Amino acid sequence: MLLVDAANVIGSRPTGWWRDRPGAARDFVERVRRAVGDGRIVTPVVVVLEGAARRGVDSGTAGGVRVVHAAASGDAALLDIAADASGRVTLVSADRALCRQAEALGATVERPGWLLHLLDG
Repeated sequence: MLLVDAANVIGSRPTGWWRDRPGAARDFVERVRRAVGDGRIVTPVVVVLEGAARRGVDSGTAGGVRVVHAAASGDAALLDIAADASGRVTLVSADRALCRQAEALGATVERPGWLLHLLDG
């Protein structure tokens, strides 16, 4: 499973995302879905949204991407998903504390640039 800390990945580029968090989330999830459709990213893919970004994309699965709305902390939701996963998990985030916790659960970690490179391809 590719598990994406959307806030962290979106926030890694100074694109003005903070002016329209729902719109930035919507654009990001659409890019991830296109990458899945094009075969640049394999499923399963889970994107976790928190805060105002949740208004940009409905929760659920579409286009090979499952969107999860964090009820409170995005980090807690990411760790819960990683802990409950039955297979390999790759977390995409630059949050060092989150990455250490996910690695302790057996996940591998990739940085936002890795995913953005796949999305830009």
